[in-house]
Amino acid sequence: MKNGSEEVAVATLVRHRWMTVAGVETFYREAGREDAPVLLLPHGYPCSSYEFRNLMPRLADRWRLIAPDFPGAGYSGTPDDFDYSFDGYAAWLEAFVAAMNLDRFVLYLHDFGSPIGARLAISAPQRIAGLIIQNGDIPYEDALGPKYADIEATWTLPRSEMRKALAEAISEENFKEEFLNDLPPPLTDTIPPDLWKLHWSLITPRRKEIAMDLIAGLKENRAWFPEHRKYLSEYRPPTLIVWGPNDHYMPEKSARAYLRDLPDAELHLLGGGHWLLETHLDDVVALMREFLERVHAPEP
Repeated sequence: MKNGSEEVAVATLVRHRWMTVAGVETFYREAGREDAPVLLLPHGYPCSSYEFRNLMPRLADRWRLIAPDFPGAGYSGTPDDFDYSFDGYAAWLEAFVAAMNLDRFVLYLHDFGSPIGARLAISAPQRIAGLIIQNGDIPYEDALGPKYADIEATWTLPRSEMRKALAEAISEENFKEEFLNDLPPPLTDTIPPDLWKLHWSLITPRRKEIAMDLIAGLKENRAWFPEHRKYLSEYRPPTLIVWGPNDHYMPEKSARAYLRDLPDAELHLLGGGHWLLETHLDDVVALMREFLERVHAPEP
């Protein structure tokens, strides 16, 4: 028979599971009791639910944390007939939420998970207990970092040249650059090479095409910016912004842009970069715990 402390210890362990969602073999990580308040963790690019491996057990004593691998990423399947666009991923995430019977949750928005998660919030605002935004792709054109200019430059090329440029950008060396980003030298040594080595090892020719399509799709995603901003300004969900300003894509000005539509948001600039959970996990966990206790606490 387990005592209370043993049950809590077991609940905080990360569990690794598969199920079929909208016809896609789906891998996901889960930690915490099934009856605990939910924190949904959509991942970014070029990563997977692996990015949340260290965060999940740190909060699972009081919350249920769920992190799926998107189709074509991580350990999930890569079906040929899937819509590998931001809209397609949002529809799939909606199906995942339904399959998991999640009716209310805090949503963590990071990197490409941000425009995908934003669509989920826009479609059913009543489900969102709060937002935690961490170096998420922002809906403010004038506050994007300098590296976005490289992506935007490809949009002016003929399609064949654009895809050639994107194909050259999807390499193990560029994956490494994505994870190191704009970190100062003392912090670069703390980023585990597992991040780019693991995720590059999972790239197949089909997955490379998917990545090219998704990056190219950033142009069409701009059409969602007004809807994203409208959702934020109208519903003003409780929001914690934790940001690593050493980020070529989303520097400090990107974080501050959210305050235009979320003036009551709690903003914390930490000393890291795009992959803050690798370098400032303790700081992020402390801020998240305090925020979650206020907006999405377990019942006594």
